[in-house]
Amino acid sequence: MTMHQFALSLVGIGTGNPKHLTLQAVEALNTVDLILIPNKGAGKDDLAALRQAICTEVIRSSGPQIVEFDLPTRDEATHDYRKRVDDWHDTIAEIWWQNMVDALPAGGTVGFLVWGDPSLYDSTMRIADRLKSKGDIALHVIPGITSIQALTAAHVEPLNQINEAVTITTGRQLRNHGWPASADTLIVMLDGQCSFETLAPDQIDIWWTAYAGMENEISISGKLRDVSTKIQQTRAAARTEHGWLMDIYMLRRTAR
Repeated sequence: MTMHQFALSLVGIGTGNPKHLTLQAVEALNTVDLILIPNKGAGKDDLAALRQAICTEVIRSSGPQIVEFDLPTRDEATHDYRKRVDDWHDTIAEIWWQNMVDALPAGGTVGFLVWGDPSLYDSTMRIADRLKSKGDIALHVIPGITSIQALTAAHVEPLNQINEAVTITTGRQLRNHGWPASADTLIVMLDGQCSFETLAPDQIDIWWTAYAGMENEISISGKLRDVSTKIQQTRAAARTEHGWLMDIYMLRRTAR
């Protein structure tokens, strides 16, 4: 039995703006045989549409075939968070593999458009690594602009203060463990619950952005005690309007 051979390019595409793509990313998307695009279902289908729009803008007429696939939902019934994520990734890898084999039965080159950069709070590399047990897989990663860069650009605010540390964390970590003792500046990602509410709001500044880098970008900044409610209200209204929301924020202590 011949082992399937695939070369997978995991292409960072920035945060939804076609101008975020590097020349390396554009070249990669124009030279693969197949591009797989996940569809996250009702309310999030314009994320797939954004990926399609990027392909339309940067790929030449003789480009690869493009296949959308339905992304499975995570089983929230499993209490062990790590296990339910691992099981979810296993399922996604199976779907990737089936689509790759169906579209390219003799093997070939495949591209995945990764939001932001594949290295930062993204599991594409972990999922792709699972495919090595199924065939001869060569993985390539092409970096992209992260939502952190889009956030700091939107607010014209440096990521770090002079000679001070930055910690990148998640909403879950902030809620469960509070402000890390060694951090001067926090970047908080994957926060669906406005976890900044759990902090004492005095002497903390916040820079918050939703849809960073996109046409519908929204940015609010100020003292946490002054803008917390505004951010929460704006966030809820934007989610209702668009059916989905991706946001990120930076927190910085204003006094020791």
